[in-house]
Amino acid sequence: MKMYPRSTRAIALLLCSLLCAPEFLVARVQPTSGSNMFTVEQEIQAGQQAAAQTNRQYPVLPDSSPVTQYIQQLGRRLVQYAPGEKWPYQFHVVNQKEINAFALPGGPLFVNVGTIQSADNEAQLAGVMAHELSHIIQRHATRAATKQYKAQVGLGILGAVLGGGVGGQLAGAGISFVAGSYFLKNSRQSEKEADLLGTDIMYDAGYDPIQLPKFFEKIESEGSQGPQFLSDHPNPGNRIAYCEAEVQTLPPKRFREDSPQFAEIHRQAMSMHSLTAQQIAEQDQRGGFNPNGVNDGSAGQVSSSSRDTGYSTSSNFQQLNHSAFTMGYPSNWQVYGDAQSAVTVAPQNGVGQDSSGQSAVAVGVIIDRYEPEQSVALDQATHDLIRNLRQSNPDLRQVGNDEAIRVNGVPGRSADLIGTSPLRDNNQAQRERDWLVTIERQDGTVLYLVFIAPQRQFDQLRPTYEQMLRTLRLR
Repeated sequence: MKMYPRSTRAIALLLCSLLCAPEFLVARVQPTSGSNMFTVEQEIQAGQQAAAQTNRQYPVLPDSSPVTQYIQQLGRRLVQYAPGEKWPYQFHVVNQKEINAFALPGGPLFVNVGTIQSADNEAQLAGVMAHELSHIIQRHATRAATKQYKAQVGLGILGAVLGGGVGGQLAGAGISFVAGSYFLKNSRQSEKEADLLGTDIMYDAGYDPIQLPKFFEKIESEGSQGPQFLSDHPNPGNRIAYCEAEVQTLPPKRFREDSPQFAEIHRQAMSMHSLTAQQIAEQDQRGGFNPNGVNDGSAGQVSSSSRDTGYSTSSNFQQLNHSAFTMGYPSNWQVYGDAQSAVTVAPQNGVGQDSSGQSAVAVGVIIDRYEPEQSVALDQATHDLIRNLRQSNPDLRQVGNDEAIRVNGVPGRSADLIGTSPLRDNNQAQRERDWLVTIERQDGTVLYLVFIAPQRQFDQLRPTYEQMLRTLRLR
């Protein structure tokens, strides 16, 4: 038997192992790099400052929210497969209706409730998050800021511009990383890089990578549903084609697309009362959601001090024009919802968040439509509706009997209810009084109004509620 040198045998064995295991020859996307005047520490500091500003300007759900906890769990699964710098990743949820997600430098990542609502499965949601993680990994925001700054001041003082702390030096240099800022609006090249790296992260985490471009295409097909998302994430073109090409370089494997956890969180997200971008902007002008900039669970809540001072109700009314009705309401109150959806009308300090981070009404009126399972009389439909309301609030109980009323000549029913408010006063539970009014519509459905106030303040608000009811007209 002819003997070969040991080194030759080792090389032959290595070649054989590679031929038998082609996955070792797989081409993987590598994170890109570029000129960056930020150190890693400065980038983390800049991201933390931007996250604090985001908490002040946006209704960020607390970490105790089940929706947030699910997003954090999904984020941790993806981070296991994130290459490059080990950033201190953080995952948050913004209670905003519009579809969007954004990543801040150095680790913070935010997902809108509207994005969770729009995802068809967990793989699509994971795709959005893997894409945003890729922006953090590739430092796209600080690289863009560096490029812009170099164009303004040249190369001479780049090393000194940030010096020690980031703080006011960013503002002095015209650099901001808060949500919606210029440096979070990615170029088409950055989008393609995030798509391809996100594809690999999804693959490694066990999700079908093609769901990433499919979600982007879905948003584009829905047009007005995600204008901010599409503005921040411009289409590089051929998303599905180049993501599929990347998947073809990877060994075949079985993927997961959904989970029971996603189904439950998606159901919860669909029932949440999310704020629109306009409503968020208006609240920001009034002082924001969390003046301390710390996500401690108080963001967006109605403070006890504001409740103690009462609720301002203007005697001047303006008209709400809905597809199903018109109604007057105090001119200094706000309308949440649109002409096709359920509507809440409340004073500025009348809406907050409960302990799970979901929006709740302390003072105001909720107007919605109820569809009985079968054709029944209005009194029976009202009793059925009360039973449905008690499913979400078992402590709710009816006071006395409901009675027949007329609302501008239309037959209706009136019932008084009492229960525990989902909002707390000085961390103490408080009693809530609800006045339910139901009106039968011509199509057999029921329009119902729930007038809400703390029990001790209901009587002083009832004249306002009665005036609102007198102005109600069905379409």
